[in-house]
Amino acid sequence: MVKSDLVDHSPHQPEPVPRIASASNLVLIDNYDSFTWNVYQYLVLEGATVTVYRNDEITLAKLAAIKPTQLVVSPGPGHPTIDAGISTEAIRYFSGRIPVLGVCMGEQCIFAAFGGEVQVTGEILHGKTSPLCHDGKGLYEGLPQDLPVTRYHSLAGTHSSLPDCLEVTSWIASGPDGNKEIIMGVRHRELLVEGVQFHPESILTAEGRHMLKNFLKMKGGTWIENEKSQDQSNGQLAVNGVDDSENSTTTGTSTLRADPKQNDSILDKIYRHRRRDVEAQKQLPSLRPADLQHSYKYNISPPQISFPMRLKSSSFSLSLMAEIKRASPSKGDISLDVCAAEQARKYALAGASAISVLTEPEWFKGGIEDLRSVRQVLEGMPNRPAVLRKEFIFEEYQILEARLAGADTVLLIVKMLEVNALSRLYHYSRSLGMEPLVEVNTVEEMNIAMKLGAKVIGVNNRNLTNFKVDLDTTSRLMEKTSKETIVCALSGISGPRDVENYKRSGVGAVLVGEALMRATNITAFVDELLGDSEIHDFKEEETNILVKICGTRTPEAAKASIEAGADLVGIILVEGRKRYVPPEVAMGISKVVHELKKPAAKIISEKDTNQSRKAIDYFDHSPSFIHRQDRAMLVGVFQNQPLSHILAQQKLLNLDIVQLHGSEPIEWASLIPVPTIRRFGPEDPGLGLRGYHAVPLLDSAAGGTGQSLDVAAVRRTLDLNRGVRVILAGGLDPGNMRTVLKQINRGSRIAAVDVSSGVEEDGVQSVEKIREFVKAAKAAYWDSIN
Repeated sequence: MVKSDLVDHSPHQPEPVPRIASASNLVLIDNYDSFTWNVYQYLVLEGATVTVYRNDEITLAKLAAIKPTQLVVSPGPGHPTIDAGISTEAIRYFSGRIPVLGVCMGEQCIFAAFGGEVQVTGEILHGKTSPLCHDGKGLYEGLPQDLPVTRYHSLAGTHSSLPDCLEVTSWIASGPDGNKEIIMGVRHRELLVEGVQFHPESILTAEGRHMLKNFLKMKGGTWIENEKSQDQSNGQLAVNGVDDSENSTTTGTSTLRADPKQNDSILDKIYRHRRRDVEAQKQLPSLRPADLQHSYKYNISPPQISFPMRLKSSSFSLSLMAEIKRASPSKGDISLDVCAAEQARKYALAGASAISVLTEPEWFKGGIEDLRSVRQVLEGMPNRPAVLRKEFIFEEYQILEARLAGADTVLLIVKMLEVNALSRLYHYSRSLGMEPLVEVNTVEEMNIAMKLGAKVIGVNNRNLTNFKVDLDTTSRLMEKTSKETIVCALSGISGPRDVENYKRSGVGAVLVGEALMRATNITAFVDELLGDSEIHDFKEEETNILVKICGTRTPEAAKASIEAGADLVGIILVEGRKRYVPPEVAMGISKVVHELKKPAAKIISEKDTNQSRKAIDYFDHSPSFIHRQDRAMLVGVFQNQPLSHILAQQKLLNLDIVQLHGSEPIEWASLIPVPTIRRFGPEDPGLGLRGYHAVPLLDSAAGGTGQSLDVAAVRRTLDLNRGVRVILAGGLDPGNMRTVLKQINRGSRIAAVDVSSGVEEDGVQSVEKIREFVKAAKAAYWDSIN
């Protein structure tokens, strides 16, 4: 700690930091405001040497002769054009020469200095806090959105008079779209000049000292000069998070932690490269920090699961974290052409508890779109794996980006981060519902992770400085953890022998990347690697095909269908269709279906997914939504009718299932309170979307026409949509069932068959044909899979 008579009594970073050589002669202009003392205090506590001059007690010539390292203009009462003394003139002179910061009236002076106007805002604020939105740059680098900031003002710069050379950097959002209503900060587009309308020095402002810390790190008179200066200072590393000018590189919010005696490591290079990439990305419209924050506020992030809980729920004695890694610095290219979504699906079905997605593009050949596609392919999958963003994370922006893309957790590397930055990022991640994976490699780093309170700690068996692998690293560091901590072994695992000791020592999970990426049979590799499952996973027992008798028009016909063995009874609720059933008749059919039990018969077991801890495909699970063993289920068929009508009819008739047979939006399945069947043609898009319709129905036309499906088209559709199970309809009858199923030759991919005209005689359902169809369908199904 630096010796100082100053004490920060606020709850924010209460200890002073070492003196900063580049801020050895900071000049603070006092506009006769008591808050000037607070500004002075924060600047000194952040390492600056500060001299204060009243705005009317020094000339510009004397200020220039002093040769300040930075200029800060304080808050003050009144209007900047008549009450700020030398402030505006000083801003004009020093802009482009040294870093300049204006606070409250100081910001208004910046407006005035470059030709803007300061006007009444329409509200008078005295000591009130408001949530601040910002662009994440300059003063706001590394800070979260919606920071509470303290405001004392009735004047402010306006959008209409904003000079072209200035840009808005922070604002108080207003309206449902978060418009930049009241300007809270401005920045010169070229010169190193920033201003804030609020009071960062107020005890009620969050991260106020952090903002001033960011300002004191700025160097030069232009943003280009500052960027060059920051790049040049990135060559050294900090030790143990201590800010020492001889071995520290602080770039905004975090500092690399490593041995300063080592030469520039690959971690250093990746870190600097990622900082440049992320900073460039943050300038793009729609990808700016404020843009991401607005998106998050609209709740568009995919649903998430608990990372620690998913690791504890594995079918193996060790949980598997399977990694998607196209390349690495140590191994070079591994599998550049891999499809991340396809690989993730294989990992999930093989029993992975988490899927690690590398999103670094230069050395690991990944990207955030890989993570987004991985999360999408897992949609609707029971017991899906958690999704980890494996990245070199150094600021909140990357964590928020990960959450919006569908991550359940992120990686935080202790070696790469200052302790304060690590803590801030860890708690920010948790505020988004994501428990991070905290990576360590040494005893010192493990102590930091434990002190942090990390619930999941990954021990990297690979030294990130020299890339040497020592599989005993995890076992050695296990002694430092508590029983509640989930310890994961990272790196270097390629076969069963590598995990034997981990099983004995209580390691909770292993991360495997390269070996899985090179495996020809992922499921077999995982089974061999992790051994017998503790939980007996379900086996794909062959279930009999379901039969749906559609176009039912009387309670008597419904009774006959159920007694013949039908699983589903369909009624047409589309006025104008020849098989339309009016509400009063439909209610009678509903009563029969709900009260009549299925005839006694041998019940063939369904896939038992409840006891499995492995993920299974959505369409291996969803057909259970349309089948009951005790009775048949009632299906109401609709076509291009209003959603409100469908919902009313479902409730009135107590429909078990709704069938959408027109061009209804696929998303309607999420709005209907019972399972849905949706009609698709063989070439229609959306058939394989998970998490919406319970089962797609393949039909060639509007239904009930007797037109047969093209068998070759059905085969192509099933081959293109791997894992999808369908209901087959169109031109089926008792005489052709065996031939059609045999020609399709896709076995259990046919979950059900649907018939209407094929069991009618002269337009009326035939009980005998219904019996023949049910019998033929069940027999033909067994023939097709044997």
